Amino acid sequence: MKMEHLEERINEYKSSIKTVVNKRITWENKTKELIITTLKKAESAYSVGWKVQELKWIHTNEAVNITFDSFPADLIDFTNKIPTYQFLQGGALVFSQLHNGDVEVFVTFPILENWILPENEIVELGVYSPGDITEKLIVEKIDEFLKEMIKWEVPILKNKLGFKTQ
Repeated sequence: MKMEHLEERINEYKSSIKTVVNKRITWENKTKELIITTLKKAESAYSVGWKVQELKWIHTNEAVNITFDSFPADLIDFTNKIPTYQFLQGGALVFSQLHNGDVEVFVTFPILENWILPENEIVELGVYSPGDITEKLIVEKIDEFLKEMIKWEVPILKNKLGFKTQ
């Protein structure tokens, strides 16, 4: 192979860098603010103890999440019926920028002390180009997040101890 044969690969490499830079520009100028605004609308419309956070990950990657931070105020009287009930903080819907400029959307769950984490401690909801993220998509991901949290809070038991399901 001659040195001239590398020209096509070099051009593809330069193009790939331009693609990543364009995705990062879209994230910075449009997508991040759209995610923050939409999540904050949900935070203020539905008072369930969640809050929106902006995060800086390793290097230049950024993330925005909505996380369950405190117990819903309108349920405090209800939980006082069981004084030992303890709210488990955490559980988040995360929109995280990847190294290539795409945005990974995933769910994390509250961390329980002395608990062996299951294999599915994170549920991935998809990877999107920043330009493909719309308010509609963000609301759909909030809905999926809430479904995952409900399943986490009240899991559907497939097998009962001592019994086989048929």
